[in-house]
Amino acid sequence: MKFILGRKENMVTFIGNDGMATAATLVQVTPSVVAQVKSKATDGYEAVQVGFGVRNAKNISKGVAGHTKDIGSFATIREFTVDDSSKWKRGDALDASLFAIGDELVISGISKGKGFQGVVKRHGFHGGSRTHGQKHSEREPGSIGGGARAGGRVAKGMRMAGRMGGDKITISGLRVLGVDTDNGKILISGCVPGIKGAILEIKSKRPNK
Repeated sequence: MKFILGRKENMVTFIGNDGMATAATLVQVTPSVVAQVKSKATDGYEAVQVGFGVRNAKNISKGVAGHTKDIGSFATIREFTVDDSSKWKRGDALDASLFAIGDELVISGISKGKGFQGVVKRHGFHGGSRTHGQKHSEREPGSIGGGARAGGRVAKGMRMAGRMGGDKITISGLRVLGVDTDNGKILISGCVPGIKGAILEIKSKRPNK
């Protein structure tokens, strides 16, 4: 299994050998370092912790600083579950050379925050009719409860206005279009979650068992 942390840079237009133009995202993946290796014998499960980026030591808590004191001050640390963690050791450097053109990826990140939104944008409601005398109901949700439904109360899970975005999103089916080992970047097909500069968890798709 291949995995690494990266930082979303920007989207570009990629023109393949067939002359077709497709959207692609450029991701910076270095420096990434193995911060801890967990095994079933010592921790109850197999996993690898990866530290990414650089952060001022004064802005890191004492617990985290003690955890990574001999390998660096990382901007973020994430954990990847693996089948066998014995292939890695603490301090190993991970770079763009892990991936090859054509590799299928699964990428997770935090989606863009959109603030407080109404039901039309948040849930895709159509809104009220603009005819028959209605004046202010074009983007309203309509009835949310009544005596016959849910006992006259608002049922849990009712789709209503509220904060939108800022959720962890996982996208599969993306592919590596290019690898730049000198600059530590990879080019990924399509779009990935998050704003420019967002931290991404990038891993290869597990084969079907």
